[in-house]
Amino acid sequence: MPRVVSVFLPLWPTDRFRRKSGAAAPPADKPLILVGRDGRRRVVLAADTAAQGLGLRVGMPASKAQALVQNLHVEDADPQGDSEALDRLALWALRRYSPVVSADPPDGLVIDATGAAHLHGGEDAMLADILCRLAAAGFTAQAAMADSWGAAHALARFAARPTLVARPGRSAEAILSLAVAALRLPGDMVDSLRRLGFESIGDLTSSPRAPLTLRFGPELGRRLDQAIGRINEPVEPIRPMDIVEVRCAFGEPIGSAETIARYAGRLVDQLCAVLEERGLGARRLDLLLGRVDNGIEAICVGTAMPVRDAKRLTRLLTDKIETVDPGFGIELMRLAATLAEPLQPKQAVSSLIDKPQADVSELIDTLANRVGEGRLYRFAPVESEVPERSVMKIAPAAPDCGEDWPIQWPRPTRLLPMPEPIETVALLPDHPPVTFTWRGIRRRVRRADGPERIFGEWWKRDAELTAVRDYFQVEDEAGERFWIFRAGDGEDAATGSHKWFLHGIFA
Repeated sequence: MPRVVSVFLPLWPTDRFRRKSGAAAPPADKPLILVGRDGRRRVVLAADTAAQGLGLRVGMPASKAQALVQNLHVEDADPQGDSEALDRLALWALRRYSPVVSADPPDGLVIDATGAAHLHGGEDAMLADILCRLAAAGFTAQAAMADSWGAAHALARFAARPTLVARPGRSAEAILSLAVAALRLPGDMVDSLRRLGFESIGDLTSSPRAPLTLRFGPELGRRLDQAIGRINEPVEPIRPMDIVEVRCAFGEPIGSAETIARYAGRLVDQLCAVLEERGLGARRLDLLLGRVDNGIEAICVGTAMPVRDAKRLTRLLTDKIETVDPGFGIELMRLAATLAEPLQPKQAVSSLIDKPQADVSELIDTLANRVGEGRLYRFAPVESEVPERSVMKIAPAAPDCGEDWPIQWPRPTRLLPMPEPIETVALLPDHPPVTFTWRGIRRRVRRADGPERIFGEWWKRDAELTAVRDYFQVEDEAGERFWIFRAGDGEDAATGSHKWFLHGIFA
């Protein structure tokens, strides 16, 4: 079942102005409007949250807005720049989230997330990640996922707070209570429908179609069918000007997996030839299959390092062909390297003087494309004495960061995400526990080593100026070894709560 994401940017022009202005931008609490020409009149084309809170609206004469609000910050609007920036934002989403992304002017994006959400931790996690990254860049956003572009568009603008995921197969039900304006209809048509008593989409679906079509034309029925999923509305993916892309059109539609795999291999050969001419290697490939019903099936694969090996790339693509639904047939195939990086020829390694190094990048690529790129990682050390801050996740093929693990004291092979409280019997201040209870199981300590005292990082937070932890390695009667600590030095209450916690488990 298709799944489409609609991203709504309600303050796109003003957010983009503030981001572009940097330190020269007005404070967030100072009302800002962007004005432009509507014929001979100067009107408000965009207003930020503060301006809207004072009653300023898009379409209002600029002179009236300035008369209503003192110290109003007024700037010239840049619709052309907003449109170009929206295309650049769509290219960013294309490289990060899905092979089928398009700008949805004037203030949104549309993403075909069919088969792509699991690569980002699921549908809810994907929407949360999109909004988190946009917020970090200074953009206010709302997002919704549904079975169709029309439904996702309506939910993102009229129901998302700030995200909403309509269950597969239930998108039509989710939009019935929304206002008629959610159907992307012209403003005069929306006003006419309201005057006739149609307030919600549900009112339209329960009314005979013929009188509405006779009065308003086919546009109303088309938008309604697109929203509830009766009519397919394909997303035409945006493509950067310098993208490396090859395509193949068919006189007769194809549908078998073997035929698709064969032509995919031919396209990979052509693509690798172009990449070699440009000295590039592919980091991500998008195979788009255009169906005869205007639907688009997509296969997206990524690599840990730039690759130009045709057999390897073909294998990654063909591993996912079983996920393709050809429908009534595929009439067009397009293969694009949406992410490519320089790849220089490598000199062959001599077995006489050089020790060959194992290349696990192909295994990394296979696993990452099966389980998701975000689920495949390795740990790297971080320069910090605090255990939970001394490790970070990095990409499997990322270069070493230059740090090394501490060697003064051994560290457990498994560090818990958060220290878990335990109940102990111990002598203060320097003795390890005699017994401790963790997750309802009481354990008697047979051997112990410690304490290893770790101080807080006072340069990060004032609260850590006096913070202390005393860590012990303990072994119970069953031979299991644990890493536990006492918060505080055991004497001064200012150094910690003196409660005990379990932080890690040794192999």
